[in-house]
Amino acid sequence: MNNKTLATEVILLGFSNDIKTNICLFPIFFLIYMFCVFGNCLIICLIILTPSLHTPMYFFLVNLSFIDLSYSSSGIPKLLVDLLSTHKTISVIGCLIQFKVVLLIGVTECQLLAVMAYDRYIAICRPLHYHVLMRWSVCFYLAAFTWIFSFINSCFDFILFNFIFFCGPNQVNHFMCEILALLKLSCDDTRIKEIVIFSLSFITIFLPFIFIITSYACIVYTVLKIQSTKRSKAFSTCTSHIIVVSLYFGTGIVTYFGQSDNESINREKYASVFYVVVTPMLNPLIYSLNNREVKRTKVFFTRFS
Repeated sequence: MNNKTLATEVILLGFSNDIKTNICLFPIFFLIYMFCVFGNCLIICLIILTPSLHTPMYFFLVNLSFIDLSYSSSGIPKLLVDLLSTHKTISVIGCLIQFKVVLLIGVTECQLLAVMAYDRYIAICRPLHYHVLMRWSVCFYLAAFTWIFSFINSCFDFILFNFIFFCGPNQVNHFMCEILALLKLSCDDTRIKEIVIFSLSFITIFLPFIFIITSYACIVYTVLKIQSTKRSKAFSTCTSHIIVVSLYFGTGIVTYFGQSDNESINREKYASVFYVVVTPMLNPLIYSLNNREVKRTKVFFTRFS
């Protein structure tokens, strides 16, 4: 029989046990988090306060900035505390809450990026019908669908995976409570749970990614048929979204569709850094640099202030 223990807390091993290494990592992650908070809050405020940006594309961008802000806030503050602490623990209840929040936000971002790709497809491939197909009621329904679908998925995972009982030491080789890292502590046979995770990941990650690829294939085909002088403007509206999709889905697919073994533990941990820490920080920068309307609005506010 397995030696099951009822744990009251979980030990997060983080990146290193060396205090000097953690002290060096602290200012890096602190600056990243500050930039993420400032950048996403700035994007949200600019769009809300600028009537010319009250369009479906920027409505979804506000949702994306809010998601990125929530995503980074779910893991980085605890990581910052652990980097300066020798007792890197989190309660089981706190771990399960963090696991559910990270899952909810992560799945929501996947669906939202697919919705944003659909918005760009309608804008470029069917411009005459854009104001009808992407009217405000449709935008609100699409945004609500992403959150409701993600909430149902996270509730299903939360009920299915009960990690209160652990076999051996309750140590997680991660900087946060992530589903794959927690799964390795389960006393039960995890093969069925791994199949369920793979199936849900296929629905929530891979299918939106395929939808995005298909949407941009249609966009490229449409853009290549228009005049060369207008191609750059059409492609510029999609560049930011393509960069974000590549960063987010690339690391997500590596994490959830890669080989699952003992050697993959560190790979999953470092891949999580990209979609929990790096991508939420880069999104405001990417959209600011590649979007003329956002840059013009920032210049206006700078001159006005």
